[in-house]
Amino acid sequence: MTGTPHIVRDVMTCDVAVVGRAAAFKDIVRTLQERKVSALPVVDDGDRVLGVVSEADLLPKEEFRDSDPDRYTQLRRLSDLAKAGSVTAGELMTRPALTVTADATLAQAARTLARARVKRLPVVDTEGRLEGVVSRVDLLKVFLRDDEEIAEEVRREVVAYLFPLPASAVRVDVLDGVVRLGGRIRDTSLVPVAARLVRAVEGVVDVVFELDEQSTSVV
Repeated sequence: MTGTPHIVRDVMTCDVAVVGRAAAFKDIVRTLQERKVSALPVVDDGDRVLGVVSEADLLPKEEFRDSDPDRYTQLRRLSDLAKAGSVTAGELMTRPALTVTADATLAQAARTLARARVKRLPVVDTEGRLEGVVSRVDLLKVFLRDDEEIAEEVRREVVAYLFPLPASAVRVDVLDGVVRLGGRIRDTSLVPVAARLVRAVEGVVDVVFELDEQSTSVV
């Protein structure tokens, strides 16, 4: 199996809006709105990522603007109350920033996003310098792969590996990312393995088997 998975570098956004540690509250809000993003990396003079300031970091200022929280709320939400009184990116940002490298696989980036419940990750080099940003929507770009490109990879990396000719005769058709494997195979016990390998091909939405009745299971 020689297929190479896409990596973060293939899909990340390189034109990234950033703010410095001293950026003022209103400047942060303005940049978020102008760039239509939900978070901004906070960088130093060397473009090293210090943290991330997001809409969630800014909202406590509005939430607690005209309220006097009770003691229970004060104890439970100390961090939010501190952010409600903050005025610069350095005070507001979440740190350390959760980041990913450009050579990470899309699956690794997706797991990091899911576990942290965030929408985007700064992409950094080995020195922590910003190279780009990868978001949830960037990771979905693999599902825009051409059907024939997916089919060719399935034929090369899965079918030729598990079902070599002449014992097997497997057809591969792909429509809207759904892979259909049809024809005849000699060992049907390999079907679950094939399903797992096909689903691992980037851009695959689902896999369906339409095997001929002549297919047999080898004991």
